[in-house]
Amino acid sequence: MLINAEESVLVLVDLQERLIPAIAGKEKLLRNCATLLQGARRLSVPILASEQYPTGLGRTTASLAAGLAPEEVVEKITFSCLATPDFGARLSALGRPQVVVCGAEAHVCVLQTALDLRARGHRVFIVADATGSRDPANCKAALARLSRAGAEVVTTEMVLFEWLKRAGTEDFRALLPLIK
Repeated sequence: MLINAEESVLVLVDLQERLIPAIAGKEKLLRNCATLLQGARRLSVPILASEQYPTGLGRTTASLAAGLAPEEVVEKITFSCLATPDFGARLSALGRPQVVVCGAEAHVCVLQTALDLRARGHRVFIVADATGSRDPANCKAALARLSRAGAEVVTTEMVLFEWLKRAGTEDFRALLPLIK
C-alpha cells in the first residue's frame, strides 16, 4: 500500500536542542526531517511533534520549530508519544490511519511510539534516513525490530513521491527543489 497524503499524519519525535547534537548523522537527519515537514505543510498533511522533557532536553531545534505551530507540539515525559494522553487525543482527532514517523532516538521514543501506533491499528511508516540514535547500532536494531513488527521502513524521497503521486503538478514543482 502506498503512503497517501490524504490519509497520513507526520509525527516528528523529540528533535530537540540538547539531544540532536549527540545523534549520529544529525545533519542528514535534520535536513530530511525539514524536507518532510515542508512537504507535509505543502500537501496539507497534519503534523504532530513531541518534546521529551523539554526542561532537560530543550525545545525542538530552531530549524524545525520555525515550521511548527505551537498547537502541533506536545510535551511529554513518557517514551511513547501515545502514553501521553494529549498526544493520543490529538492524533485520534485527526482520524487518519497512516502515520509517518521520524526523529530520535530510534531505539527508545521512536520505537515505543511506533509499536504503540501499530497496536492501535495504524499503518506505520518509519523514515529511516530521518530517524537516528546516538549509536548507529541501536538505530539499525530498532529499524529491524520495527520492520518485523509490521512497520514499513521507508526513506524521505519515498514518502514525498508517494504523497505527490505524480509529476507535472504545482505541488511537484514546489517540492522538487527539496530533493535535488
